[in-house]
Amino acid sequence: MIRVNPCKSVAELLAVVLLFGALAHADTLTGKVTNATQGKPAAGDDVVLLNLSQGMSEADRTKTDAQGQFKFDIKDPGVPHLVRVNHQGVNYFPEGGPIRPGMTTVEIKVYDAAKKLDGVSTTVQVMRLQSDGSTLQVLSLYAVNNASKPPRALMNDRPYEITLPEGAQIDQSVAQSAGGMPINNAPVPAEKGKFYFVFPLRPGETRFEVAYHIPYTGEADIHPSVEGNLQHFAVLLPKSMQFTQKVEGTYSPMNDDKGQTNIQVATGVTPQKDVSFRVSGTGMLPDEDTAANGGGGEQPSSAGAEQDTQAGRPGGGLGTPEGTPDPLHKYRFGILAGCGALLAMGAFWVVSRNNGQPALAASAGGSESIPIQAAPLPANAAAQVSRSALLLEALKEELFQLEVERQQGRITPEDYAKAKAALDETLRRAVSRTTA
Repeated sequence: MIRVNPCKSVAELLAVVLLFGALAHADTLTGKVTNATQGKPAAGDDVVLLNLSQGMSEADRTKTDAQGQFKFDIKDPGVPHLVRVNHQGVNYFPEGGPIRPGMTTVEIKVYDAAKKLDGVSTTVQVMRLQSDGSTLQVLSLYAVNNASKPPRALMNDRPYEITLPEGAQIDQSVAQSAGGMPINNAPVPAEKGKFYFVFPLRPGETRFEVAYHIPYTGEADIHPSVEGNLQHFAVLLPKSMQFTQKVEGTYSPMNDDKGQTNIQVATGVTPQKDVSFRVSGTGMLPDEDTAANGGGGEQPSSAGAEQDTQAGRPGGGLGTPEGTPDPLHKYRFGILAGCGALLAMGAFWVVSRNNGQPALAASAGGSESIPIQAAPLPANAAAQVSRSALLLEALKEELFQLEVERQQGRITPEDYAKAKAALDETLRRAVSRTTA
């Protein structure tokens, strides 16, 4: 006769009841991964579900099926999650960012990776300088466009290289893929003055931002390194500092309606073109981010987020909150006749001073980190932001071209004023929708 332990049976029954209760309250998230290089479902890719309530802990993982589809049972549906897909060694995330409570579907595009690609070039480079007297503080920004056909991601040992001045000490660094969020990514030192980012160049525009400082005795000669053909090379510095270009006619000044920033822009820059310049004096650039936010400047904090320090590597630690305008937005508004007050350029100095900014959480199993949003957004928020972002991109390009035409004398003052007034009004409305 088989004897049954009643205590064990009760315990097993309770465990089953609890299991079914948990499943009953779990949400199901389904997703599809498309290989945009080949135009077909991405089968066999690793998919990881990350819980954002306590850093970026791994909640579950699976693989895409033959149709590129996957499914997760979310056991804690009240907290935000993030889906990460790894395709040929490159991580991809949903363009809309974190999976907010209530979302049930997600789509992700991936691209085949290549070690060498045609159609990858730096299009815009910016240097933002200021000095308190003891050091020269520099914020360098790079816009890199991947126009490969068919679209593929560039990933090798040194996907993107930069050159910094001798004696430069890196303070912070950020990278941002097309349609992605700003993340910590520290450049790795190589030979003298050379650094490289281990960061894939996905199709579209990738942006790098590096803040560093160099010794300063009141004047300095700057010899920027230009790789490839640039559409624009811009230098921004306080009005209290003096700017002298080495070769006359290389730079053209652009207006700053507030009269606080000296903006110099060189167009059609090639490696053979000397864009060297000399700066002297001291001064700090205006804190335009705070002004643009109505003087507030506070951002919601993110409880439990972990700071990605990337110990042992230069830089690291810059937390750019989600929703903050990206570096290229801030740069272009800065050189567009006073539009910098709307989306300002001072990310590094503002973030380093402000308290309560959302921290960056380290991505499990990789060097990337993602800003975590503290509160759920409305269901249609992502679509609204996406539409406004596209409008902003178009407006920025129109404003920039308009300003270039004015500098080159290809438009009358009357036509310039009318066109700019119309674009400014549309721009302000778009920015208000994006930041609301």
